[in-house]
Amino acid sequence: MDSTGGDLSGIAGWAVDVMERLGGLGAGIAIGLENLFPPLPSEVILPLAGFTASRGRFGLLEVLFWTTLGSVIGALALYGLGAAFGRERLRLIVDRMPLVRVSDLDRAEAWFARHGTKAVFFGRMVPLFRSLISVPAGVERMNLVRFTALTTAGSLLWNSIFVLAGYFLGENWPVVETYAGVLQKVVILAVVVGGVWFLVSRVRTLRAQRRATIRK
Repeated sequence: MDSTGGDLSGIAGWAVDVMERLGGLGAGIAIGLENLFPPLPSEVILPLAGFTASRGRFGLLEVLFWTTLGSVIGALALYGLGAAFGRERLRLIVDRMPLVRVSDLDRAEAWFARHGTKAVFFGRMVPLFRSLISVPAGVERMNLVRFTALTTAGSLLWNSIFVLAGYFLGENWPVVETYAGVLQKVVILAVVVGGVWFLVSRVRTLRAQRRATIRK
């Protein structure tokens, strides 16, 4: 633990401990869990894996293989969850939700039918959506071979960027976390703004419909 930074604690310390105990497999396990539990930050785990590889604990290609495999396994687990849940069950839940209509779900499904391939590939490189995109892919029963191939390609690209950054930055690997944190905040802000806009516009629409009904 000392050779990779004895002052690490929390998730970073846990990730280093797992990687030092299990090697590249440990990095894969950590990233697999990150897919299932998004609060675990891949933006910390991946640069740490690259930094650990730079110290000779395991090979660079080895860590890229295991982290990508971990990403794919985690994504397949969420795909299976979405497939098991199914469209009909989702529609029943949406039908009972206030301010949300089944027609909204229909539009989302139509969008996914048109752009699902790009959504799965590029979604692997967007914080939060990296994990969540697997669920609608499962609900829509996207072709499993295509889903796996897109997930593998997107995950390999994302993982390579962060692992290589940690590998070449060495002791300065936390720089990656800083910039990745900014990206995550931008994504969260965009989601919040989008959610507020949806709620406000939906409430306005409902009020306008009620006024029109009263006038009649």
